[in-house]
Amino acid sequence: MTISISPIGIVKNSRLAVEDDHWGDVVSIIKLDERFSEESLAHIADFSHAEVVFYFDRVDEQKIETGARHPRNNPNWPKIGIFAQRGKNRPNRLGVTVVRIVGQSGRNLTVEGLDAIDGTPVLDIKPVMREFLPRSEVRQPDWATELMKDYWD
Repeated sequence: MTISISPIGIVKNSRLAVEDDHWGDVVSIIKLDERFSEESLAHIADFSHAEVVFYFDRVDEQKIETGARHPRNNPNWPKIGIFAQRGKNRPNRLGVTVVRIVGQSGRNLTVEGLDAIDGTPVLDIKPVMREFLPRSEVRQPDWATELMKDYWD
C-alpha cells in the first residue's frame, strides 16, 4: 500500500540546524499552503495547545532505523526499538509535538515549543482536547527522563 500526503504548510523559525535540546522557547510560525484559506484556522486560538504533525525532510534515507539503537547514540542507555523512542530517523520520518498556541493571523499560526527546524513541512494540525489526553498515569523509563532533561529548557 502506498499513501500519498501533501504538506499543509511549512515551519518558519530561527532554528536552522538540527539540535537535540533547548526547544521550549522556540517560537514558530506555521504558514499554511495557499490552497488553504484562513478559514482553515478559524477558532484554533480558542485552544491553548495544538498537536503538530511534521515530516523530518532532512533525514537521509540511508540513516533510517528499523530495529533498536541507543538513543542519541549514548551507550549508557539501553538499545531501544525505534518505535519505543521519538528519534527523527524513523521509518516514515514523522514528528508529532504538542505546542502552545500563541496566536493566529490569516493563514499563519504562531506557536511555541515546536521542535522542527525552519522549512520543515507540516502535515497536520489538531487542537489538543483534554478528552484525547491520557486518562491514566503516564510512565516512562529513567533513560527517557534523563534524555529529555534539557529538551525544553
